[in-house]
Amino acid sequence: MTTDAISRLQAAMERGEAARPEVGGFPYLAESLRQAGVTHCRMAVPANAFLYLTEHGDVVVQGEPLVTGFTAAPRFDRAALIAALRADQAGETTFPEFVRGCWNAGIIWYDVDTTARTCTYYGANGDSYAEEYPAVELL
Repeated sequence: MTTDAISRLQAAMERGEAARPEVGGFPYLAESLRQAGVTHCRMAVPANAFLYLTEHGDVVVQGEPLVTGFTAAPRFDRAALIAALRADQAGETTFPEFVRGCWNAGIIWYDVDTTARTCTYYGANGDSYAEEYPAVELL
């Protein structure tokens, strides 16, 4: 792992956070990551861990796990996931609240493809839900 990949990722996250509006801000963060060479962001929801696949090396960011030890995986609930997405897109939740909403909706992991501009959410039994996000221009 190169420190270059980590420093580029950190700078892209800071740039994306600075550019994003309170409502509908995710595409700005994703675009900043894409411009920095991030091709995919993969989030293991119960572990609260991200894997960023980048042109400069892959980076793992470990947050505070949502669960520890043995825990039953919640069932995939498409309606609950969409409700969590819409609340986040409307600026009504923090990122930790969004992650908790994904977990409660049975999401085990999700993948952001910054080239295709898609987010795909996966349940334990192969259920999935995908959305595209709009292209934005960073100033």
